[in-house]
Amino acid sequence: MKSLKIAVLLAVLPLVASAQDPVKVDPGHYKVLVDNAAVRVLKIQVGIGEKSPMHSHLDAILVPLDSGKVRFTMPDGKTEDGELVKETAAYTPAFTHAGANVGTSKLDAILVEFKAAAAGTATLPTTRAGIQQAPLAETPRAVAYKSTAAPDFQEPAGSTHEFDQVVIALGAADMTIALEGKTPMTKWQRGDVQFIGRGVKHASKNTSGKPIEFIVVAIK
Repeated sequence: MKSLKIAVLLAVLPLVASAQDPVKVDPGHYKVLVDNAAVRVLKIQVGIGEKSPMHSHLDAILVPLDSGKVRFTMPDGKTEDGELVKETAAYTPAFTHAGANVGTSKLDAILVEFKAAAAGTATLPTTRAGIQQAPLAETPRAVAYKSTAAPDFQEPAGSTHEFDQVVIALGAADMTIALEGKTPMTKWQRGDVQFIGRGVKHASKNTSGKPIEFIVVAIK
């Protein structure tokens, strides 16, 4: 996949000390959805022809919600063009760049940045009851899965996992996720995100009566 080749190329590029947090230098395109000790999840929206100044990212997984074309400008001035394919995922090692939307449609994506100093040691499940999952991207820290919750999928109250999860909705859906001590999330729109921390008691249930598609980033 071309986007993965770009990510590998970026991994060997030097970082620029002067580059900054994209949320600070470009708040019009980057919004924080989740920020905790494990991850920072960013919503990225870039209009046709719009550009983002030089900035840096941590190790991350990128989930495009729409397809599009991007141009990265590196610290040394070289450029690299690439295509984003909707509802996929790609590993992007820590890097510095400026970006531009060079396609014919708005760019819309979710970026899951990993904040821990090193990868965790949790075992990620290859199968889950009531969920069909197919790996989209694998990294030393996490795996992104295309996940489909069956019409009868549910986890009882008090359920826990030994790994963190970032759940990204791919469409409008009736799915209840109730985290201990928090107001349940019951209605989802495309691009909505929920973080479920390791060891956190929760309950979940598909209340739509039909399969629901998500992308789940499971973090070791």
